[in-house]
Amino acid sequence: MDQHDYVRHDGLALGELVASGKVTAGELLAAARTRAHEVNPSLNAICTWLDGYADERAAQPLSGPFAGVPFLLKDLHQHLAGTPAADGCRALSGRTSERTSTVVQRWLDAGVVIFGKTSTPEFGSKGITEPTLFGPTRNPWDLDRTPGGSSGGSAAAVAAGIVPVAAASDGGGSIRIPAACTGLVGLKAGRGLVPFGPDESEPLGGLATTGVVSRTVRDTAAMLDVLAGPDAMSPFSPALPERPFLDRLDEAPGRLRIGYTTRCALREQPHPEAVRAVEQAAALLTELGHDVEEVDPPHDDRQLGRDFLTIWFVHQATEMERIKRETGAGDDGFEVDTRIMAALGRSFSAVDLHAAEERRRLYIAALADFHAGHDLLLTPTLGEPPIRIGSLDTPAHLQRISEVLLRTRTTGVLRRIGIVDQIVEANLGWVPYTQLANVTGRPAISLPLYRTPGGLPLGVQFVGRLRSEELLLRLARQLETAAPWDQHLPAPGVPAAA
Repeated sequence: MDQHDYVRHDGLALGELVASGKVTAGELLAAARTRAHEVNPSLNAICTWLDGYADERAAQPLSGPFAGVPFLLKDLHQHLAGTPAADGCRALSGRTSERTSTVVQRWLDAGVVIFGKTSTPEFGSKGITEPTLFGPTRNPWDLDRTPGGSSGGSAAAVAAGIVPVAAASDGGGSIRIPAACTGLVGLKAGRGLVPFGPDESEPLGGLATTGVVSRTVRDTAAMLDVLAGPDAMSPFSPALPERPFLDRLDEAPGRLRIGYTTRCALREQPHPEAVRAVEQAAALLTELGHDVEEVDPPHDDRQLGRDFLTIWFVHQATEMERIKRETGAGDDGFEVDTRIMAALGRSFSAVDLHAAEERRRLYIAALADFHAGHDLLLTPTLGEPPIRIGSLDTPAHLQRISEVLLRTRTTGVLRRIGIVDQIVEANLGWVPYTQLANVTGRPAISLPLYRTPGGLPLGVQFVGRLRSEELLLRLARQLETAAPWDQHLPAPGVPAAA
């Protein structure tokens, strides 16, 4: 299979070619590797290669909807027994997974051929992908800009045509942000629909979930069919659809009531391109017969941002201490920003954490009240077009201050000097719209409906009520048909490293 044909097929189409005998899994793997070796030196999307494993698997009889399709895992909580699992962290750079994660086994059962892992920020803690361990991952549409995070490696690989669909996960926007940055489809399923066993139950108290980034809605729907359903470690059993998501994809979503907003307390003015992205989507939805109106944001997004980071920082502190115990690593095994976040996490009291958790009820109530009158909430996915590599580097003076405070264990000062607000402004200010769906446990999807005049992708987000994954996918399919984005597939000429 030549590169042009390989890049133009989505995952299901490649699986159909294998099933019909028109191409072999080995031939697809060779095409994926050729593409990867052409573009990965520039992108730095793949951090771990699993060549021996992939060759052995491609030679086996495979079945399932994605039989023989080349696939990449995200290097974060997606374990394949006997393979490296660094989570973007120096302290874990020599770790090997002991067991295979439930979601990874489900992907294997669907027939994929895993040949590598994609880069992520340390512990998936940022909306960019620039870990010290592996270096920055770059956006195929502009190598000076980020592909987002924390599933940035997967998004860059899919957008550049290395694979048609890749593994991702989302604890605060980490599927939707990279999808929006690179022109892909990114669905975050509702809380509990996709399991996290056998090693975890509900990471981040239910904020996080696993999924994929893909170029087509049908690949995203089929992958949700592969992943959905509880395992033995699930804390509850979510209601599953009566029919597979893929089977109902082409049914019209009906006339929907959609409220849109671009306003956000974390930005004085929404970026003009983010506003245009939503206005263009609203116009298209109106043309398709939906009832669309501008609304006020349904929640206090500044307080939600603080509560989200409280939960996140405490999680970082817990993760760092666990890894220190298990590996014997010292502070030098972790990035300075991670150490700052962990220190802030330790500075919060149990009462602070409980209050942040309890306020989730307020955000759920606000969104439920909104959904009483609207089927979906439409927002930008990003606060601005993909930012430049290095934009979120902690300033040198703040790093020096933080290092002193970390060494002297006086990190409570960090909160008193307002560093939490600085982190909220810097790290969430460019991606302020995605955390709502995580905190409330609602499904949300980013769709690549807009490009800036300079050609950069800038996705829009739809947030649904409980159990609205099917509705989100059917609307996404309707929009994909009305305004196809496959015409924007990357040209094969992403520059290769010299």
